[in-house]
Amino acid sequence: MQRIVLLIVALAVGFASLATGPAVTASPVNYQIPDEVAAFKPGPNLEIVQGNCTACHSADYINTQPQMKDKKGFWQAEVTKMIKVYGAPIDDADVGKIVDYLAATY
Repeated sequence: MQRIVLLIVALAVGFASLATGPAVTASPVNYQIPDEVAAFKPGPNLEIVQGNCTACHSADYINTQPQMKDKKGFWQAEVTKMIKVYGAPIDDADVGKIVDYLAATY
């Protein structure tokens, strides 16, 4: 019981010092984003890939994916994950085109 009273007193003193202390303000932080240096490789349906994938990540992200023997299966799973897990707004009609591009070029 005594600890609770001490805690309440400590909180009250802390809040009182905030109310009477100097005002704390935040200033905006400005920083320069580096230019994009990675580019998607030329391939079938490149425009569809650029239109869908670059809304969330750069071509660098694709370059960091592991090389698999079953490229089409791997990329199908990745595109499905982007839609179902991350909420990528990819039309059903574009999914196969994106998978074909990725399997052919990466």
